Parts: sequence; structure tokens; C-alpha cells
Amino acid sequence: MHETNPGNSHLQNLNSGITTVRELLSDQQLAIPDYQRPYKWTTRHINQLLGDIAQHRKKSAYRLGTVVFHHEKSEQGKEENNIVDGQQRTITLMLIVRALHAAIEKDKKIERTDLKSQLDELKQMAELRFANEESQRNIHANYLEILRAVSRPDFDEDLIYFFLNKCELVTFTLNDISEAFQFFDSQNARGRDLKPHDLLKAYHLREFSKADDLVKAATVAAWENSDDEELADLFAEYLFRIRNWSKGQSARYFGKKDTQLFKGVKLDAVRHYPYMQPMQITHHFVDEYNSHYSRKVDTATMTFPFAIDQTIINGRRFFEMIAYYQQQGFHLDREALLPNLPKLSKRADEIQKVINTYDGRHRTGDIYVRKLFDCLLMYYYDKFGTAEISRAIEKIFIWAYSLRLRMQVVQLASMDNYAVGTGNNGAVGNLFALLRDAILPEDFIHYPLPALTEGNIKGTSKTKAIQKLFEKMKYYERKQQQADA
Repeated sequence: MHETNPGNSHLQNLNSGITTVRELLSDQQLAIPDYQRPYKWTTRHINQLLGDIAQHRKKSAYRLGTVVFHHEKSEQGKEENNIVDGQQRTITLMLIVRALHAAIEKDKKIERTDLKSQLDELKQMAELRFANEESQRNIHANYLEILRAVSRPDFDEDLIYFFLNKCELVTFTLNDISEAFQFFDSQNARGRDLKPHDLLKAYHLREFSKADDLVKAATVAAWENSDDEELADLFAEYLFRIRNWSKGQSARYFGKKDTQLFKGVKLDAVRHYPYMQPMQITHHFVDEYNSHYSRKVDTATMTFPFAIDQTIINGRRFFEMIAYYQQQGFHLDREALLPNLPKLSKRADEIQKVINTYDGRHRTGDIYVRKLFDCLLMYYYDKFGTAEISRAIEKIFIWAYSLRLRMQVVQLASMDNYAVGTGNNGAVGNLFALLRDAILPEDFIHYPLPALTEGNIKGTSKTKAIQKLFEKMKYYERKQQQADA
């Protein structure tokens, strides 16, 4: 590995350089840290990489990308180059070499002595093990795809030599984990477009306290085993919107600039403020309770009392918080309103049935309205649990679906304006802010909502079931009823 030090003023001990595939894979210190996400490359990525290598085989050199390392000593005193960024590509390069060894052992002939020697040296590549089932499945499928490719006659000695000696990677090595993640963030901000939750992962990984290092892998496991789209949906469609709407702020698109909303306090920071004391007491009490020797007898555990609108506790608690809301399942495509609810009232059951079955529920505008309903219900459940949950469902249904009946076309802006209580869409105030300030369920449930009249209904045949339920609940008056009154 050819290393230089570019002398970055903001990063200490940064070594950068250019290394060939053979030099990279010869490094016995290569390691995949526990906090890394599963190996997610598919055969599509494999074929694209192999195609690119073959296409550029006539070049004097071909760059495959970047690898960022955090160099440290393990607890056993072993020097390790932990891959902070570039693990998907590095693992794939190792699979190519493994497949070459297997093909050669079977029937692939290698005549060049220099190439034989290089491949023999790479039989001693670092052993990387993967406990994650998704990683194991992808590694197995990709290995078979690579084995088929390298066994073909067109994967000849010249191409093998080019792959090992002319394919290069730009490497960066740092000795401080925080700076490694800082550099990872800056590289990805300029390179491929990471999603906001990916940046939050990197930020909170480096916010782990030293005392939590031993549980880092277990804490991040739920995140790493998550479907990436579901995780993105949890942030963008629920947590981001609820946190913003409860403060009267717009929440249309969750972007990188919004990640600050999920950054908070580091409890072991040097400076402590009075407002942090309740969080510190709760934080340490929960840990003390769960680690007490009595738990070996009663096997009880205490979950940290998370709240959607709380000040974020950086590091371990952030990942635990996200895992907590993942388990609730609001971000999943499911017809059940909430898991493990007590028996609902007849009216709340009817609401659930109607919003899950009415004809227009799959239209874009109706999906926006359902998001309003789900977000406010999630916020209520987060604050008051199942107390008066049936009445809350009734209130939230009338509030959310009034927007659907009042407007012929519901757009993203319509949903956003309605949530914060603005616009010309019949908004009746910000119920997210009302819920934020509520002390008792009744403070929310008793909030008055106006009934709709025949004159301000713009529903269609696809919302007849919604309109009928409004009438049944006395929130819709026909002209004759108004005249009689």
C-alpha cells in the first residue's frame, strides 16, 4: 500500500494512498467491524463490476473506488484495519479471488509463473466471518455468480493479472474512530448520495460513549438487520413529520438538512446543564435496574421510556429509540392500526374497517390522508398508550378524513398545511401541538371539531363509505337537516 499524508488541517494522522487489489487483499489486518451493515450487494452489482473490469482491461490502471480504514488495536492486542467505508466492494474482491482459487483447483489452467505466485500468496487472505443471515445469503449467491464468470475462457490470464495488479483503490487510514466517521461523512457527501438516515447512523456511531463500546454491535443490530426502505420510511413518513408538526413546522421532505432534528445531547459530555439531569437520572437508573443481580432471578427488563418528541440522547439510546419504534410497526404496510391493542369499541372497529377497505384508499391523496391519521394516532399512542384509545381513534378519524372530504385533490402541500393548521383546506388547528401540550387524554379527546355540511363536501363515489360514516357519527349534515335545525 503506497501511503502519503496529505496534511489535512482538520484530520489528524490521515494517511492516504493508492493500492492495488492484490496489495489490499494481502493485508492480514483487514477486518469488518461489528457496527458495519450487512453485505447487501446482489448479482446485479457483481455483473456490473466484472463487466467494468473487463471493459477497461486495456488501460494502464483502473480505479475501483475508495476504502476508508480505522486503524486500531483489538482487545487481544491485534492490529486491525477496520473498514469504515468500502466493505461491500472489498468483500466482493475477496470473493473473486476465492472463486479464482476454486476454478484453478478444478480445471482452470494458469501458465504464468508470476501470476501463480501472486494467487498462491492470496490464499492467506484475512478470514472474515459473517453472522448476519442476509450477508451469508448474498455472499453465497454472489460467490456462485462469480465462480461461473471466472471459469469462462474469456476470464483469461491477462484479465486476472489486470484485476490483481492494475485495478486500484484509493485508501484513507485514520487512527481515531470519530475522525474516520467524519471523513466517511465528508466523502459520501461529495460522492454517492447517502440517505439522511445513513448519515444519522454514522453520526450516532461516533457519539457512543467509551462505556458503551462493548454493546455497540448488539445495539446497532436491529438497524443493520432492517429493510433499508422501511427504515427510511420510518424516519421520513413518521418520526420526522411528527417531531416537526408538533412544533408547528412544515415536514414535507426529509433531507440531509433535517438530520439535525435527530441529533441531541451526549450525556457524558464535559458540560452538564440542569435540563439534562432528568435524562441522566433515567438513563443511569434503567441501566442499573437491568444490570442488577436480581434480574438473573426475575428476568425482568426495563425499556427506556422513549418519546417521539423527546430531546434525542446521542449514541446508544438513539439506536435503541429507533429499534423501539420499529417494533411498533407503524412504518409497515399493514392494515392493523396498532399491535396488541385492547378490544376497541364498536365504532373504532368500524373506522378501522372502513379506512382499510373503502374504494379510494389507494389514490395518492387518500394515502396522504391516511398518513395524517397514522402519524397522529402513533403520537397519541406514544404519549397516552391505550388509555381512551377508541375515543382517540374516533377523534383522529374525523380530523384527518375531513381533509379528504373537503378537497377534491389532496396534495403533499395540502397534508402538510393541514397538519400545522394553516392553508385554505379547512384546517381546524394543529392537533399535533395540542397533543404535545396535553396532560390528560381528555385534553385531546374533548377538542371540538366542526361538522361538515353538504355544501363543503367535495367527495366522490370513491369516498362514499367515509362520508356515510361521518353522517353516522353526526359530523355531516345534509341541507334538509340544516333547514330542520
